[in-house]
Amino acid sequence: MANTFNTSTNSCTAPSTKLRKFTPHNHQQQDEASLPGLPDHIAQLCLSFVNPSLLYSVCHSWRRLIYSPSFPPFFSLYALLHHSQPSNSNSNSIEFFNFDPISSTWDILPPPPPPLCVILHHPSFISRNFSIQSVSFSQNLVLLAATTHNFAPALSHPLIFNPLSKTWSFGPPLATPRRWCGAGAVRGAVYVASGVGSHFSNDTARSLEKWDHGEWKKKSRLKDARYSRDAIDAVGWRGKLCMVNVKAKEGIVYSVDKDEWEEMPDGMLYGWRGPVAAMDEDVMYVVDEAKGALRKYDHEKDLWEEIMESEKLRGAQHVAAAAAAAGKLCVVCGENGIVVVDVLASPGRLWVVDLPIGFEALRVHILPRMSRPDFDFPAVPSTSME
Repeated sequence: MANTFNTSTNSCTAPSTKLRKFTPHNHQQQDEASLPGLPDHIAQLCLSFVNPSLLYSVCHSWRRLIYSPSFPPFFSLYALLHHSQPSNSNSNSIEFFNFDPISSTWDILPPPPPPLCVILHHPSFISRNFSIQSVSFSQNLVLLAATTHNFAPALSHPLIFNPLSKTWSFGPPLATPRRWCGAGAVRGAVYVASGVGSHFSNDTARSLEKWDHGEWKKKSRLKDARYSRDAIDAVGWRGKLCMVNVKAKEGIVYSVDKDEWEEMPDGMLYGWRGPVAAMDEDVMYVVDEAKGALRKYDHEKDLWEEIMESEKLRGAQHVAAAAAAAGKLCVVCGENGIVVVDVLASPGRLWVVDLPIGFEALRVHILPRMSRPDFDFPAVPSTSME
């Protein structure tokens, strides 16, 4: 499958984001052969080795082809956004968007069922944000934890969005719905650890649950409840789940093979100074939220090697990693929006993705593009973040 997650070739610049225009298509044109003289299935096999961004620019029939369900999907961004200037009616509302790097457009995802009622802010907790916790799992977007207006867990089941079918569904019920927990995925399974339910419980705060397409299963318990105070991204890396409370500088590692918790290496914990993501669960990257420095973890030396530093990366809140072959990181950076970093380039290159007008990013994931044979999703304009 050709990788097209390369929306720009200029350092520190954003691709031009535009409003997608949806017009009726001539169905006779859709029946045109992809490559004259070849059967469609052979033609599609040949074209699947071409970068979709090139196919998109050649002709309308190939443009329709790369969005069809039968064509290997390229990767795109899925983001949880909220209003940058909230009013009383939308102060806690969130929207789910998809950014298509080929056409440089944002599309609104269908709303999840039932309407998701969560809070991001509350006047009684001025200095605290109420996080929405999500993971990428089996090429799906999975929501795992959030907080309701009465400070209860918002999700009793995982809420799953499948990009290829453009549909939401529910996963199996959590044994203990929770918020402010550790959430992550490793080796084809989703994990939730610690956290609190409607009220604090030591049993919940020390628990670990695993889901791998069946029911949730309880796994080895944590030794204490210290990781139940904040939402934590549990990073899957080399058969382990790494959790760090950055504010408290506390870290711990769960071994999938041994089903036991281990102490985190000193160097790993010391350099964990912001959001972390792992490419192919093999190489970890951290974005220092204070300095705007991007670093890579060397497990043999137990230290973080600096790759680059940029003002645009300061205030990093969340990071997602594409496959190692693509070499891209997508970083949510508050007012700077979403910054894409090419770690394969030397020196490293970055650019900023335009956000839809009036929105700020909360989280981002890299997943297959949605199929859109009729271009039936509304597109929205964006604001330049250069």
